[in-house]
Amino acid sequence: MKIKLTTLVYLLVCLSFLPVFLKAQDKLVYKDPSQPIDSRVKDLVSRLTLEEKVSLLGYQSKAVPRLGIPAYNWWNEALHGVARAGEATIFPQAIGMAATFNDDLLKQESTIISTEARAKYNLAVAKDKRIQYMGLTFWTPNINIFRDPRWGRGQETYGEDPFLTATMGSAFVKGMQGDDPRYLKASATAKHFAVHSGPEATRDKFDAIVDEKDLRETYLYAFHTLVTNGVESVMSAYNRVNGMPNSINKMLLSDILRKEWGFKGHVVTDCGALNDVYETHKTLPGPVETAAAAIKAGIDLDCSTVLQEDAINAVKKGLLTEKEIDGALSRILRTEFKLGFYDDPTLNPYHAYGADSVHNDAHIALARKAAQQSMVLLKNDNNILPLNKNTLGSMMVIGPNAGAIDPMVGNYHGTSGKVVNFVEGITKTLGPGTRVEYDLGCDYKDTVHFGGTWAAGNAEATIAVIGLSPVLEGEAGDAFLSESGGDKKSLSLPASEIKFMKELRKSCQHKPIIAVITAGSDVDIDAIAPYADAVIMAWYPGEQGGNALADLVFGDVSPSGHLPLTFYKALSNVPDYSDYNMKGRTYRYYNGPMQYPFGFGLSYTTFNYELKNGPKEKYKLKDTITTDIQVKNTGNMDGDEVVQAYIEYPQIDRMPVKELKTFKRVSVTKGGTQTVSIKIPVGELQKWDMSTHSWKLYPGNYKLVLGSSSADEKLGLTFSVNK
Repeated sequence: MKIKLTTLVYLLVCLSFLPVFLKAQDKLVYKDPSQPIDSRVKDLVSRLTLEEKVSLLGYQSKAVPRLGIPAYNWWNEALHGVARAGEATIFPQAIGMAATFNDDLLKQESTIISTEARAKYNLAVAKDKRIQYMGLTFWTPNINIFRDPRWGRGQETYGEDPFLTATMGSAFVKGMQGDDPRYLKASATAKHFAVHSGPEATRDKFDAIVDEKDLRETYLYAFHTLVTNGVESVMSAYNRVNGMPNSINKMLLSDILRKEWGFKGHVVTDCGALNDVYETHKTLPGPVETAAAAIKAGIDLDCSTVLQEDAINAVKKGLLTEKEIDGALSRILRTEFKLGFYDDPTLNPYHAYGADSVHNDAHIALARKAAQQSMVLLKNDNNILPLNKNTLGSMMVIGPNAGAIDPMVGNYHGTSGKVVNFVEGITKTLGPGTRVEYDLGCDYKDTVHFGGTWAAGNAEATIAVIGLSPVLEGEAGDAFLSESGGDKKSLSLPASEIKFMKELRKSCQHKPIIAVITAGSDVDIDAIAPYADAVIMAWYPGEQGGNALADLVFGDVSPSGHLPLTFYKALSNVPDYSDYNMKGRTYRYYNGPMQYPFGFGLSYTTFNYELKNGPKEKYKLKDTITTDIQVKNTGNMDGDEVVQAYIEYPQIDRMPVKELKTFKRVSVTKGGTQTVSIKIPVGELQKWDMSTHSWKLYPGNYKLVLGSSSADEKLGLTFSVNK
């Protein structure tokens, strides 16, 4: 049979398009960046066997070569800089960043952290090193409420206030995750969910008993805010809440986090938390039942091996379905797609970051600025500070923490060849024309032998750097010199340091002594304050702490840090450590004696507030309280003021004494003014109603208090609220 010429031409044309058609078919949906992420995830999941799916549910995710899935280690830390991964910029510890009351600065910091993270990831992948601490999924920030000063890990938090914690935590997340509409720069994690603030020694087994009101108003507030602001991941805590381990807690992980708040990211366990379910909590008989319960409750990724080793057995026993495993896997794969793991790297705006993006001059400069703003001036008798470096002929820098690295870097830190300790910072600033001496002075134990006191007596001024270090307080296991599993037994500084300060005072007589305290929380300042003319709380200030201290001591910068937690007079004034009720805790519910109130911090200058536009007399739920004030610098040098806005509530049972609802840091030149606008949504004044199990706006008379600490009232403005 003959074929017509036109038919033959048609067939030849069709055949010419066949390679293009076949190539289009070969482009798998999950590898096609033009497809929606959910479609790509669904396609990839459909191609995996059950064994392959389960192999991806642990933090040491296995490779699936046939589908181009590389091995990946999810465990990375970045509390105040990329941690445990070699060279990185080391910023002040988180509690110090909270003391800045500067969320914009913290966002700049976390933007730098994610830049360095991307660079280090790119460099590691180029060497095919897909190892722990070199990835892009960071288990930071820690937004637990620092409810008790004994907690060693309180240094990792943003303090005792839910609003400050939520604001700083949200800023950190935004900088970490970036603002690209398509790709995450890095993945942030809100931890530890929930009601987790020590004791460290029993964290794997303790049961936090808390009612709905404290749970909602205090312990969940910051988590809800970070979810609203798009945090990619949430980490479940080790402990139980009201009898149920967090990592199998359906009420928290599913009902509240996903259904009520609409969380779309993935949930990871704290490391070994699933093992704790059956080994220490003894809630379930073994790992198979735990694997099933965890996935059913809402866990997606396991920082151990329980899911990888026992999820298949749970399916075989009928405790779990493959569809439920698909749900967990889909959520962690979605994060990987958002990070660009399955795309051509050149499509990602962060693919070219390299070694020059790590620990460069701009990053170091921001670390110095952060340290400057984090330090809190607690005492300055007779305005002894700032010292005049131009007339100073000699200085002594002394103390166990003056030349050490640990008190600079805190816990969960990177490494740097440019850590500037306090001795180095002071010496460099004063230069070769000033005599600077250094001595260890004392250690953390010996209460008899001291050094350098005679030399200090020969100097015109002395800086004594004392306090704690991360080996005395921190995470269980890491703080190996702690006498209580990482926590503090008391607020006391080491007895050796107190005796040393007494001896130093005797030697220096009427010469200035500036005490610099390193610690991650409240310590007993009163014990050493009589022997010092000035006291500076330096926290763990990061790699530029020495330079920042010099900037403050010699007046290049006015101190502007404010305490993110209450400094109590004594632990006898607060409830038992294991008590998770908020009554009698933090400035929100505490009326007892204190050394320094929440929000406190001195300056070298003074500020005056003047009302421009006051609030209305009456408000309803959908309104916003708006007030404008003028802040005037009435002192003799430029400085930053932190305007803090507190709400005092109607006299109703279990209302807070007062509560921070917004704050604003402003820079004001000597003699100058700045206008500050205060805006507080009335919805933020709602409290949890135990009878209806919902938020309620209580009608009544309220007061807006503006000042520079929770105990300061520069302006007090009353208003009423109706439903």
